[in-house]
Amino acid sequence: MFRLSVRESRLQFKQPAGTSRGVYTTRDVCYIDATDESGFIGVGECAPLPDLSCDAVPNYPELVRSICKDVEAAQAVDYERLRNYPSVLFGIETALLHLKHRTTAFFDTPFSRGEQGIRINGLIWMGTYDEMFARINEKLKAGFKCVKLKIGAIDFERELALIAYIRQHFSADVLELRVDANGAFSLDDVEQKLAQLAKYQIHSIEQPIKAGQWQAMGNLCRNTPIPIALDEELIGVNATERKTALLDTIRPQYIILKPSLHGAMRGSDEWISMAEARGIGWWATSALESNVGLNAIAQWVATHNITLPQGLGTGLLFTTNVPMPLKIVGDKLYYGAAQNAE
Repeated sequence: MFRLSVRESRLQFKQPAGTSRGVYTTRDVCYIDATDESGFIGVGECAPLPDLSCDAVPNYPELVRSICKDVEAAQAVDYERLRNYPSVLFGIETALLHLKHRTTAFFDTPFSRGEQGIRINGLIWMGTYDEMFARINEKLKAGFKCVKLKIGAIDFERELALIAYIRQHFSADVLELRVDANGAFSLDDVEQKLAQLAKYQIHSIEQPIKAGQWQAMGNLCRNTPIPIALDEELIGVNATERKTALLDTIRPQYIILKPSLHGAMRGSDEWISMAEARGIGWWATSALESNVGLNAIAQWVATHNITLPQGLGTGLLFTTNVPMPLKIVGDKLYYGAAQNAE
C-alpha cells in the first residue's frame, strides 16, 4: 500500500533563462511524495511549462492532487486515462519508481552504477549577441563536443555571425552544432534561412516553423538541406493513432522527447518504438525540471540504446534544488561516484 501527497515549490534560476516564450526567473513545480507502510518516501516531480504543456491548467496543483487521490485509491496507475496529463504522469511514475527501488537509481544500468556517463549537449540560452558569444566560449572551454544554440530571438544575421564564429574555430568533425528555432521562422522565409544555415554544417534544426502545420512541415522535411527535429510538434499528440498520423505525414529526421511534455516515460517509450520502426532518430531532453525530474529522465534514457548526445544539463540551473548525485564532467552527465569520470 502507498499513499500520495503533493507539495508545491518554487525554484529560483541562477540567472534568467531566456526562451522563445519569454524569460524565466522562477519555476513553479509540484512534488509528489509516495509513502509506503514502512514510512519510506519516494519523490516525483510535476513541472509543466506555462503556455506550452498540454496539461498546464490554471488550477494545476488541484489537478495533481485529484489525480493522485484516484491513483492512491486504485493503488495502480491508469496509463490510458492519464495520456493527456503527461507532466502529472511523469511525477507519479518517478515517485513510484523511487518508492519501489528505495533509491534514485531506478534501473540497473552502467549509468545508474556510476560506470558510464551520458553524453549531453551544451545549451546556449537566448540573450544578447555578447551574452550568447560568451556562453559559447564557456561551453567550448568546458569540453563540450555538441552545442545547441537557440535562435530566433535576436537578429538572424547576428545569429548567423555567431554560428560562423563557431565554425571558424571548430569544424563539424570537432563540434556538432544543433540549432533550435522554436517555430520562429515563417513559411515565407524558412527555406531561405535553412539554406543560409546549411552553409555551416548544422547537425539539425528543431522546429523551424510553428507546430500544427503538418503538411508544410512534411514538405520541409522532404526537401530540407538540414535534418529537422520535432519538439513542440509532439505536444498534445497523445493518442497512438495521432502519433502514427503525425510521423507518417511529416516523416521528420528526428524527434526530441521531453517526458514531462510527451507522455512521461511510458508515452515517450511509445514515441521511440514508433520512430525507430520508421528509421527516425531521437534524443531526449529535460524541460527545466529540478534535479528530481532530471535524474528520472537520465535514469530512463540510460535504459535505451543511446546514439546521440542528450539534452540533460538543465537540472543544474537552480539556486534552490533537490540534492541528487548528479554531476557534469566534461560533456557527460554522471550519476553517483562517476567511477570513469576524467
